[in-house]
Amino acid sequence: MERGDLAGLSSQTLRALELPALPPGAHFFSGKVRDVVELGGGELAITTTDRISAFDRVLATVPCKGEVLNTLTLFWFDHTADIVPNHLLERVSARTVRAARCEVVPVEVVVRGYLTGSALRDYQEVRPVSGIRLPPGMQPNQRFDEPLLTPSTKEDGGRHDRPVSRAELLAGGLVPRGLWEEIERTALALFHRGSEVAAAHGLILVDTKYEFGLRRGVLTLVDEVHTPDSSRYWYADTYAPLFASGGRQRELDKEYLRQWLLARGFRGDGESPGIPDEVLVEVAWRYVTAWQTITGCTFTPGSLDAAGELALVLDLVRRAAGASRASGASGA
Repeated sequence: MERGDLAGLSSQTLRALELPALPPGAHFFSGKVRDVVELGGGELAITTTDRISAFDRVLATVPCKGEVLNTLTLFWFDHTADIVPNHLLERVSARTVRAARCEVVPVEVVVRGYLTGSALRDYQEVRPVSGIRLPPGMQPNQRFDEPLLTPSTKEDGGRHDRPVSRAELLAGGLVPRGLWEEIERTALALFHRGSEVAAAHGLILVDTKYEFGLRRGVLTLVDEVHTPDSSRYWYADTYAPLFASGGRQRELDKEYLRQWLLARGFRGDGESPGIPDEVLVEVAWRYVTAWQTITGCTFTPGSLDAAGELALVLDLVRRAAGASRASGASGA
């Protein structure tokens, strides 16, 4: 796919699936980016929309974004299945999957390889990063000797996620110690694998977030993995000279949009600035470029329109309801 191909594409976002009355056990809820239907029987239908968020606020829609996020996550699920199981049960379309319902761990696990983003802002304001005191004299975009694991709480009701230290997390009982230690090992292994794959394609995986759940007591990877929404990528070939000169790194993620918003004084509070179409097209191209660079393949848009996607989700609902009735009849 070429950049010019994006100009004529409209966003096929599903702001909210307009579902008819659902059978018992099937419930709908909408997140910042994903629409989810509980199918019953411990299963979910998850549709990734084109909505884009920054600073925990949904701000606009970006063409092809839902496809990029969903199919790139499927790519990474395949490349990390030997490290930890994931919630995928079936790929339904370029945007929709059938997934196992997990008991979600209420913590976002952020792994950082470099001093940038919110960690840099905290460092410059002499604040610890999730309870970690960094040494003096570090430079922006400097590589850490070892990746930092910096958790944050998952807040409801539109509140911003809150960085939390390891000690606070364990003392507050958010996660049992044994489970948290398993999560730490797994997150670092995932980051190492992601860094290896990215490096093979000329990229640096700078930082990323993971979300985990428990499925029948087994730690399970959920949500998205190493996507431009959840991760920051830089081009490896220009990292050293740009770091030496203090220049801005060439990035391949939605940090472009964050920086555009920050330059206009927006950090998530108050009214957001209107985002011009040319900025959204640039964001879309960065998503597509990330997909093509990481996978080594050409991205071809293939999603259904909103009506077609809805039809697939409704078919999943009907299948789940039929399976439930059949199970009830056989047990009668």
